[in-house]
Amino acid sequence: MNETLLVVGYGSLLSGHGLLTVRRNGKSRLLALDAFPIAIRNARRGLAKPTQHGRYLAMDLEPVDGHAPILARAGREPGSGEIGALGLVFERKWAPRLAAREEYDPGKFLELIALADRAGMELGQFLLGIAAAADFDLLAYRTALAKLIGYTSPGYIFHPLPLDDGRIAIVAIGSGFNGSGDPAVRSRRAMSGIDRLMTLEEALKFDRLEIDPAGQLGYFLECILGGAHGIFVGDLISGLNGSKDLLAPLLAQVLADERGHFLAATALTAARYRETFGTISTGGLLSLIEMAGSRCAE
Repeated sequence: MNETLLVVGYGSLLSGHGLLTVRRNGKSRLLALDAFPIAIRNARRGLAKPTQHGRYLAMDLEPVDGHAPILARAGREPGSGEIGALGLVFERKWAPRLAAREEYDPGKFLELIALADRAGMELGQFLLGIAAAADFDLLAYRTALAKLIGYTSPGYIFHPLPLDDGRIAIVAIGSGFNGSGDPAVRSRRAMSGIDRLMTLEEALKFDRLEIDPAGQLGYFLECILGGAHGIFVGDLISGLNGSKDLLAPLLAQVLADERGHFLAATALTAARYRETFGTISTGGLLSLIEMAGSRCAE
């Protein structure tokens, strides 16, 4: 039933550089069987979760309406209020590495998959039942899941994400500021006092943690590189001001290699890539790429 897992990426999993963890010399790299663009609604994203991979904040996802589910559809051009994401199909053997990357105990993740197996359900469907019983309240869902398997994570926790075509993906959402689901486990966000999503510039100025500017810029670049494939990241770009000057030369250094890394990480042929994904113009990255080009010309 769960020989493959459908996972939605909305941060560093949007790019080949992020999937292969090029910036970190291939540590925790992931290789998918397939990939396709997704549009998510009733959600916003931003930097919020202190990462175990360095001294910077990683991307997190929150519902706009906390009393309604986050939903998605396959498609490369998001409509009003939607954000771009990436659907990734992984073989089950990648489950432990996927969990470890999200700071979720690999053994407990395998246990969760086994519970879905025994219920005769795909993992997303199994988790959706828990979320629906909790009225899609994120803290109530985390609490129910923690009681079920006797574990919760201070990092990310896997949630169901229904697609309009009937498929149900899983998505890693940060263990919340208002609770991890177990009072004995404080979330990374709670420990750092991060009660809201931040832009890149806000993260660089955040003074409750020692932020490594190079690491923060490098991580953010992995996220917005999804725009090179037509995945809409305009919501992340729109909040940038002075940091564009910092990102543009970094983008110029990695852009040429991104498509090759993306194809290698997703098992896509060049033909299927062209059929499935969009262009830089639909990704909301054009202005920054033009700035990067002018930096190269200089």
